[in-house]
Amino acid sequence: MREHQVQCLLMGGQACVLYGAAEFSRDTDLAILASEENAERLTKAMQALEAEVIAVPPFLLQHLNAGHAVHFRCRHPEAAGMRVDVMSRMRGVTDFPTLWQRRTTLVMDDGTLCDLLSLGDLVQAKKTQRDKDWPMIRRLVEANYFANQADPSPEQLTFWFQELRTPELLRDLANACPGLAEKETANRSLIRHAISGDYDLLTSAMEDEERHERLQDQAYWLPLKRDLERLRRQ
Repeated sequence: MREHQVQCLLMGGQACVLYGAAEFSRDTDLAILASEENAERLTKAMQALEAEVIAVPPFLLQHLNAGHAVHFRCRHPEAAGMRVDVMSRMRGVTDFPTLWQRRTTLVMDDGTLCDLLSLGDLVQAKKTQRDKDWPMIRRLVEANYFANQADPSPEQLTFWFQELRTPELLRDLANACPGLAEKETANRSLIRHAISGDYDLLTSAMEDEERHERLQDQAYWLPLKRDLERLRRQ
């Protein structure tokens, strides 16, 4: 991607690996800028990887702009069998220029730079109907919490109040920061149960929160699935 100057951000399982919340991922998931120039660059990168589109839809900007993922399979000997999925729009996630502006850039062991979705954007992108994503969200936020709890920034504290999915940790955070906890109830009402220390109500409210997001994601994908069926029939 860097060799061909593709404007893209790593997301999905491999981004979770780099944030310390997973150990393995089979695929490479990328958020990309959906522009003619960037699409040309991605095409050249896929050609270098000897990759071809599998399944539907085909690699067209109209499908990326509609919210579909385009799936590639690599044939190059150094990446044989690797699947690369690209998207430019996701439910509840801001536009790509904003994602790019607040991206995380890591330096890999060999000196390669890797651009990722910011942690907050990755968590938001993971709020889907899939069972495997919710434990991953919990691990992502927990990893950030335990790595920074000794000296957190104001932004990290706000992020934890909004995204922690571990009742015990949210309760501890509310006890440690009562003023901020009270303020954040305006954005996440279940924090009131963390303040009161009612573990059962807090757990139940988190389950309701997850159930709501899953239903929202199902509704979002319903017309997209119909569109995919139409493309398959064609």
